[in-house]
Amino acid sequence: MNKVHIPEGYHPPLSIFDTQMAIEFIKHNFQQELAYALNLRRVSAPLFVDRDSGLNDNLNGVERPVSFDIPAVAGEGEVVHSLAKWKRLALKRYDFHVGRGLYTDMNAIRRDETLDNIHSIYVDQWDWEKIITREDRTLDYLKRTAQEIVHCVVDVSDRLRREFPSIDVKLCRDMACVTTQELEDMYPDLPNASDRENAYLKDHKTALIMQIGGKLKSGKPHDGRAPDYDDWALNGDILFWNDVLGRAFEISSMGIRVDAESLARQLKLAGCEERAALPFHRMLLNDELPLTIGGGIGQSRLCMLMMGTAHIGEVQSSIWDEATADTCAKSGILLL
Repeated sequence: MNKVHIPEGYHPPLSIFDTQMAIEFIKHNFQQELAYALNLRRVSAPLFVDRDSGLNDNLNGVERPVSFDIPAVAGEGEVVHSLAKWKRLALKRYDFHVGRGLYTDMNAIRRDETLDNIHSIYVDQWDWEKIITREDRTLDYLKRTAQEIVHCVVDVSDRLRREFPSIDVKLCRDMACVTTQELEDMYPDLPNASDRENAYLKDHKTALIMQIGGKLKSGKPHDGRAPDYDDWALNGDILFWNDVLGRAFEISSMGIRVDAESLARQLKLAGCEERAALPFHRMLLNDELPLTIGGGIGQSRLCMLMMGTAHIGEVQSSIWDEATADTCAKSGILLL
């Protein structure tokens, strides 16, 4: 069931023309800030991959990729869910070295996504990946990298507010760090992960929530993670408190990627050991791919957060159900 909620008294912060100008300002400036902060170079990215390559992101394992036959190559393509695995292979193929990485514009279709204020079937994000050393595979390195991204977000947000004075969004630069197990221990009366995130972010405003994917003491994971890109012990989500929506607001999923040992372990835990036979996974298990850290940063999510909009359809063009369109129209919201 699709859900949309427009906060009482909400009005779009900008005219439709200024909204488009602000989107361009954010996208242009943020990717420059990110590239400089993390030492990244832009590359071109695929919209689809070979179904049998093992390169597509399987997300939680139940989402159906958009697929199509390709008579010219006697094969089948899949529109990407994300580029989590493709980027790592690209770093090897493009001869990147330790300390340097890539970023790209990723456009995806997630046909089974539930539609609400912050979710759409269209996904646009900056996907990035960087080569690291084995000594960098630590939570401290993860935290430092996440803090760099937070600085980029806040810097661009501050500049956007000067460019468009009607925007009244102030983001917190100080990033708290907490593991999913610590969250569960802190809020034993909140069985829902999103409720725990809301409680924590209401107090801390900006946070890196770490170690997502494995089961907690309760027997349930905090959230789903595919077993074949992030190391579940070394990953995290960056969230800000969203004043407009009154909730925790994820803008990035990131992590230090699996090595051969953690891949084998997580494939077994997830019950999908058959993936070890796929080309990408064989390369990883044979130590033929570089050790990396990477993630995705939602472009529309970032625009929503910085501009203070209530619905993702205000900053991206997608397809919406009739109820969502009617609710937004009655609230004076123009869906792009």
